[in-house]
Amino acid sequence: MELRLSLFGVKRSINLSALARFRNTWVVLAASVLVIPLTLWLLAPATVPDLAHGNVAGAKALAADWARGDVIVLVRHVERCDHSKAPCLSGNDGITDRSRSVAVAVGAQFEHLGLNNAEIYNSPSMRTVQTAGYMFNRAASGEEWLIDCKGRMLQDALAHKIPGRNLILVTHSECMGQLEKDLDVLASNPGYGSSLFVSTASPAGPKMLGFIEASDWRTVTTR
Repeated sequence: MELRLSLFGVKRSINLSALARFRNTWVVLAASVLVIPLTLWLLAPATVPDLAHGNVAGAKALAADWARGDVIVLVRHVERCDHSKAPCLSGNDGITDRSRSVAVAVGAQFEHLGLNNAEIYNSPSMRTVQTAGYMFNRAASGEEWLIDCKGRMLQDALAHKIPGRNLILVTHSECMGQLEKDLDVLASNPGYGSSLFVSTASPAGPKMLGFIEASDWRTVTTR
């Protein structure tokens, strides 16, 4: 179909079918520009929530699950000596002397949450043994699954979880990354002494609650 127009004596013909096809093509292209990024965003792994800095809802969820003994938490060892120029506590395979206070401070926060209903394990690495010692005044030995955790972190953590008792695992960033991968969330790149919390309360399966960096505990609030 053609439309004939005359403007200032100049005659033009417009193919309406071609114009409609042109318009429809641009509509499809415009929709694709919007739909493709939206689809990628919807399919992308979720980020790990920061439970600090005034995240009241997140802190309340953690407190409630902790009170019921429904939490698995992975705690990264504090500053390792062989990756720092700071003086070692003892030996190059352990933690730095200055990081003892960080471990003690994080341990006090867990004491505030409550340790009467918690099981605590650590990997056999010296830096996690020392961290657990200063953080919780106890250290286990021989827990190889907390250092060789590739592809098995969630599975092994659930196997050690006792109903009604929280599970604290002093471990390594690689194991924390594996747990995040197991739960299909984006890696949070945890710092020294950070904590990664998972809830086992839901019948649907474990759910990532979030993380708290060692220096951010003071900003965690339920009010």
